[in-house]
Amino acid sequence: MKELPQNLLKKLQDREANDSLRRLLQQSNLIDFSSNDYLGFARQNKLQDIADSLVSHNNLNGATGSRLLSGNHNLYATAESTIAQFHNQESALIFNSGYNANIGFFSSVPQRGDVVFYDELIHASIRDGLAMGLAKKFNFKHNNFLDLETKVNRWKTTNTGAVFVVTESVFSMDGDSPDLVALASFCDSNNTYLIVDEAHALGVLGGAGGLVQALEIQNSVFAQIITFGKALGCHGAAVLGSEALKNYLVNFARSLIYTTALPPHTVALIQAGYTLLTEETEHLTKLQNNISYFKSNLINLGLNSIFIPSNSAIHCCIVEGVSKVKKMASQLQQQGFDVKPILSPTVPLGKERLRFCLHSYNTASEIETVLKLVSELVNL
Repeated sequence: MKELPQNLLKKLQDREANDSLRRLLQQSNLIDFSSNDYLGFARQNKLQDIADSLVSHNNLNGATGSRLLSGNHNLYATAESTIAQFHNQESALIFNSGYNANIGFFSSVPQRGDVVFYDELIHASIRDGLAMGLAKKFNFKHNNFLDLETKVNRWKTTNTGAVFVVTESVFSMDGDSPDLVALASFCDSNNTYLIVDEAHALGVLGGAGGLVQALEIQNSVFAQIITFGKALGCHGAAVLGSEALKNYLVNFARSLIYTTALPPHTVALIQAGYTLLTEETEHLTKLQNNISYFKSNLINLGLNSIFIPSNSAIHCCIVEGVSKVKKMASQLQQQGFDVKPILSPTVPLGKERLRFCLHSYNTASEIETVLKLVSELVNL
C-alpha cells in the first residue's frame, strides 16, 4: 500500500515529539470520571427497552436513505415534536450528530455580508462550520461581555449585514457558563441573533432542559443546538428554533441533505431519553448532589484555586505542562479512576488540565478519594 506523504508523516512525528500524539483507547473498567454519560442513561436497560418498543410498534427497520428521500420515517416527527415541546421551542430538527448540526447550521445560515462573533473557546465543530461559510467571523474574549459589546458596536458603525453571536451554555473543556441573561438582553436591544450550544447543559442544568430554558430566555435566542450523545446516553443532535429556521435548514444545511438518515432505533432512543428525563428525575437529583459534594470537597481540600469555577458536571484542574498532567492522570488511573488529561491543541499550551466529569452514579466515597489523591499529587 502507499506510504503516508512525508509532510503528513512529519506532522505525526511532531505530535509524538511533543508528547501530544492522540491514540484511540479501549473503554476502561475504571471508576468513571471521564464519560459524558452524566445521568447514567447509557447504562440503563430501560432506555433500550423503550426504544425497542417504539421501533416494534411502528414496524420500522433500517434508515434506507437521506431524510429528503426515503429516510424520514415517522419516528422523526414524533421525536422532533417531543423535543420542541420539552424545550418550549417552536420546532426541532434532528441531525446525525452535534458535529453535523453545527457544520450544517454555521455553514448555511450566516451569509456573505453578515458577521459572526464567537467566544474564543467555542467548540471545534462550530469553528469548522464557520470556516465553511461565507460570513466574516471574529472571536471575543472568553465570557467577556464587554469585549463582545465593544466589537459588535464597532462593527455596526460601518456594516449593515446580520450580526450573530455564538456561545455555549456550558463550555466543554472548562465547565463554566456565560451570563446568558446579559447576552440575551444585549442581542434583543441590538437586533442581533443569539445562538447557544447546549451540548453539556441538556440533562444537567435547568431541571434537565438546559440553561436557556432555566433562564426563560427562549424568545431571545435565535437557535439552540442540543446533542443527545451526552446526558441522554444515545446519539444525534437537534437545532431548536422557529419553524422558518427549520424549513431553511431542510433546504440549505448540506450535512442534513447529503447524508443517510439516522436509523429508526437511534431516533427511538432519543425519544426514550426524553421519556426518562421526564419520568425519572431522581437521576438529575443525584447528579446535582454530586456536583455540590464535589465542589465542597474542593474547598475542604484547598483545591478550589486550581480548579476552574463551575456549576456544571464538568470540573477542570489546571496542571501546566504536558508531561506533568499526563503523569498525574496515569497515577489516578493506576489507583482505579478514569480521569483524562486534556492537552494542546484542544486547550492552549500552558493550560493543560485534568478533566473530571461527574455522574449520577458516582458515589460520595469515590469523589472524596479521587480528590484526596489529586491533593496529594499536586503537592508532590
